[in-house]
Amino acid sequence: MLSGMHTHGGPLTQLRRGHEESVLGLLRRHGPQSRAELGRRVGLSRTTLYDIVATLVASGAVVSSAADPGPRRRGRPVERLSLDPSAGQAVGVDFARRAVHVAAANVAHEVTGSASAAHPAGLSWRRRVALAEELVGSVAGKTLRLTTLGTAGAVGVGVVGPVRLTGEGHVPDGPLADLAELLGERFGAPVLLDNNTRLAALAECSWGAAAGSPDVLYLRLSHGVGGGLVVNGSLHRGVDGLAGEFGHITAEPGGRPCECGGSGCLETVASVGAVLDAYRAGGGRADDVDTLLAAAAAGDRVALRVLEAAGTRTGAVLASVVNAVGPLVIVLGGELAAAGDALLGPVGRALDAHVLPLARDGVTLRRAALGEAAGALGGVALALHESPLLARYPGADDLEEAL
Repeated sequence: MLSGMHTHGGPLTQLRRGHEESVLGLLRRHGPQSRAELGRRVGLSRTTLYDIVATLVASGAVVSSAADPGPRRRGRPVERLSLDPSAGQAVGVDFARRAVHVAAANVAHEVTGSASAAHPAGLSWRRRVALAEELVGSVAGKTLRLTTLGTAGAVGVGVVGPVRLTGEGHVPDGPLADLAELLGERFGAPVLLDNNTRLAALAECSWGAAAGSPDVLYLRLSHGVGGGLVVNGSLHRGVDGLAGEFGHITAEPGGRPCECGGSGCLETVASVGAVLDAYRAGGGRADDVDTLLAAAAAGDRVALRVLEAAGTRTGAVLASVVNAVGPLVIVLGGELAAAGDALLGPVGRALDAHVLPLARDGVTLRRAALGEAAGALGGVALALHESPLLARYPGADDLEEAL
């Protein structure tokens, strides 16, 4: 194209820059991809896409590598495109109830380390933040490079409980704003703060059971019941940042009071405490969830009956969400998911019974794969997905020459 056909900062330059931002955004959100995969996601013609990719590779913002070894096929080997892995790191922190978990990855979505440390209940936020700083130093190096090709990076942070986000970006409301400020001072970077269960949903889409699936419903059955919804590869938060509270959908009309103020919520029938209460009411003895799961694995009929009831109610609630939103992959996590088929079997049967027939065959139920690291890895994914675009990406002057 002749340089005289447009002026500096003109519409053609802006269009090309928009195409490059789209490609960079896809690689940041989804990790390494082939040109064909990029083409399906970005919606550009093959010629335009290959031209954009060539410019980004020449600039150093994107690197190409051979695909994982596999059966030999005729033709040119498929290459994978990714952001330059040496460009910097993204860090995630999960402040669980009695532990701090951290993880780090480079901008090519390669996890470089993770660590955890337990702490007593009631530990102050200042001491928990200091513990997180120590753990981050152990996995990301003492000189933390929270950069993305020259642009200031961010730290993704998960906390227990609802997180109301206000204004533009991830600005937490109430006391969590003070926590975000403290973390920002410690790490010298912007803080993206969210509910740790929602972040686990994002992590399972990036590295776990739902890797490669753009639309995913995640549910964690733990001491509380919550989840997250990933739509087209991005975390859905709702207008006020409170989306994903699946544990407070009614599962048993007129049932037990819930701490949210309602009654019969899913949390009152499928949380760890609720399932233990039901087991004891049926004559079973268990001080903790591990004992209950061991009893179920040994064939204890009461334990199996309790898990079946919880799974059936869970599946019915999930089916309602599937019918309304349409995700094709459901991921079940939390301590109760360790029951395996004793719980997932009833969940699956309830899904089959309640999901609309036209969608039923396309829905897949999977058990979460990332364990206690999920929240911290979700913080990493949040930082990778939503930190600013890459700064070493060609500027306006470079684009004028390229065009």
